[in-house]
Amino acid sequence: MPIHETLKKAIPDAMRAKDEVRLRTLRSLVAAMTNEAVTKKLGPTGILSDEDAIAVLKRAANQRKDSIEQFTKGGRPELAEPEKFELAIIEAYLPGTMSREQIEPVAKAKMEELGVSSKADAGRLMGAVMKDLKGQADGGDVKAVVDSLLS
Repeated sequence: MPIHETLKKAIPDAMRAKDEVRLRTLRSLVAAMTNEAVTKKLGPTGILSDEDAIAVLKRAANQRKDSIEQFTKGGRPELAEPEKFELAIIEAYLPGTMSREQIEPVAKAKMEELGVSSKADAGRLMGAVMKDLKGQADGGDVKAVVDSLLS
């Protein structure tokens, strides 16, 4: 079952469980996916492909991470807490990402293929690795691996 449908079907379960945080999070995700479906000309009842749904989930997760960071910096931990709960719910629907140890062999192979040896080509290498991994790895982890290989 596509991720988009899974999220839609999880809403009644959250309602029955009276889990307000999960319900609010699922509703916001389904709304974001519906907006994406309309943008992709599928209409409001269209179901996104898993690839598009994952992009929406990652965007939502990044928004929560940014909010958590801003609230924490601003000395408002009581506002960061609900965001942390929502982030955990969103991450449960995201596929696992690759670890740095798993990214390293891919980056080394791409480094040899492109003939990259200096920090000046880090951006080109990073872009090529990210393209190969197609969202399976966090950009920050890929950057750390590329930086360590080129240092």
